[in-house]
Amino acid sequence: MSINARHGLPFLPGNTFRDVTKSAYHRSQTLAYKNGFALPRPPTLGIGQDPLESTQLAYNYANELSSETLSLYTEPAGRATTQEFIPAHVALDKKVLRFQGYFQQNVLHSPDEEYRVRPVVIYYHLEDDSVCVMEPAVENSGLPQGKLIKRQRLPKNERGVPYHWKDLNLAMDLAVYGVVYRITNCDAFTREFLESEGILVNDPEPTPVDPYTSHRTQPQRSHVSPSNFDHQKQFLTMDRKVLRFFALWDDKDTLYKETRPVIIQYYLVDDTVEIREVHQANSGRDPFPVLMRRQRLPKTIREDSESFPRCVLEVSPQEVQEYYSPKDFRVGETMRLMGRTLRLYDCDGFTKSYFQSNHPQVEVKRVELPRTEEAALEPEREIPPYNGFGSLEDSLQNCLSLIPQPPKKDLIKMLENDHKVLRYIARLDSNNPHDEGRHFILSYFLASNMISIFEKPTRNSGIMAGKFLEKTRVPKPGFEVDKPQFYSPADFAIGATVVVFGHRFVLTYADHYVLKYLEAESDRIPSHTLESLRNRLGVHPDQGTGSNPPDESKGDKGVVEPSSQGQELAA
Repeated sequence: MSINARHGLPFLPGNTFRDVTKSAYHRSQTLAYKNGFALPRPPTLGIGQDPLESTQLAYNYANELSSETLSLYTEPAGRATTQEFIPAHVALDKKVLRFQGYFQQNVLHSPDEEYRVRPVVIYYHLEDDSVCVMEPAVENSGLPQGKLIKRQRLPKNERGVPYHWKDLNLAMDLAVYGVVYRITNCDAFTREFLESEGILVNDPEPTPVDPYTSHRTQPQRSHVSPSNFDHQKQFLTMDRKVLRFFALWDDKDTLYKETRPVIIQYYLVDDTVEIREVHQANSGRDPFPVLMRRQRLPKTIREDSESFPRCVLEVSPQEVQEYYSPKDFRVGETMRLMGRTLRLYDCDGFTKSYFQSNHPQVEVKRVELPRTEEAALEPEREIPPYNGFGSLEDSLQNCLSLIPQPPKKDLIKMLENDHKVLRYIARLDSNNPHDEGRHFILSYFLASNMISIFEKPTRNSGIMAGKFLEKTRVPKPGFEVDKPQFYSPADFAIGATVVVFGHRFVLTYADHYVLKYLEAESDRIPSHTLESLRNRLGVHPDQGTGSNPPDESKGDKGVVEPSSQGQELAA
């Protein structure tokens, strides 16, 4: 019997047959969700039901449902209305709790660091209770940074219970996968959310500074505006000008409590100070060249740099408020320089003149020292008497140094007076009758202050003429051998007697160049010397013979040709 055939039979017991083609036996849902409310579904047409009956049942069910639904909205005013239901994944979508924290990473086998402090940001997604840990990227850090833990539910214990937002708070440790994260702070939304849920939020903590990062951080550059002081003018005006003070180093902290003499030199060109120790012979001390090298001495250090180890490291200009100046060195006062006690008792002549012109209020007068301290000073070396061998200057060099050096010469005087010679005619003043009629030419060399004597030949005299005295400095008679005075052009007047190593010469004549030169230097020449030359040469003072100095541009330097010299001096 076919299936279609049963539709024609009345719906009575015994008139139905099992459908052998049916394969699904599930029960249909009777409830459905609409706008968040669970509502029963309308009945569907069943197999074997009359379509008209099914339609009538559906119509009655719809009317009943509409009346029940209307009653839900027309409840009494005393009852509260039911709010609209919103699922959690919709209400908490894109809402994230943000925490700041850090963790310490131990560094092994490194002499520069023991650990590193690595800051992190912890994101808690309220939608599905998942957590993500991020580390802010730092340029040139050398560490793999960025996402440390991808978004997932983090286990809280060994049973695998995940962390919940109720377990998070500030100033607490978060242990995840063997790493302990310290939560230090959070943002405003996170604090407001936790406080709205009744959680008391702890006070934030500061994140510790990474010692290695702070060690590598370059200090901030400080710029100092340049001063208006003209250092170039100081260099040009104060070069090679040094203030020299004599002081005593009171070294009472040592075993023997000695007092040593030192010399303090202040260089005005750059305001630097140098201290030299005065070495004594056979003192048993190593002869160090300087006690303190040349440098600028700080007088006042800034308050924030008082703890600076000045005995080990040099003080930079940024840490010094004031340096020592010349007015700080006062004779008679005690100073403390580089941990040494120095007492100034005297200074040299240039220092005194400098203070009188620049700092007249500072008194620079020598302070008398006790005898015990005077003995500590180096005694003056006594020069032995002149033995008569060689010149006095050459013999003196043997006493000044072990290896004698040639005496210094006045090069400027030698260049200015080169080839300038003053010539005189002299006769020998002697009791020997054979010396009568002998004539000599005395030459005075202005470049070296030396005298040479040449004897003129006399026919049938029996005396060999020629050089009588080589160029040498002739001392005046009546002075000590160690402190001689030598002849100068002011002593050569006509008629004067010149004693040359026991020989007496009387000047009788001079050439015109001598008069010209002496009149040019009239402020240093006695008047009787000039008058004797004018009278002998027959020159009146009003004439122009000696009014002008010799013209060096024309070659008139006092050198007379031999022919003219013989004619002039023979007259």
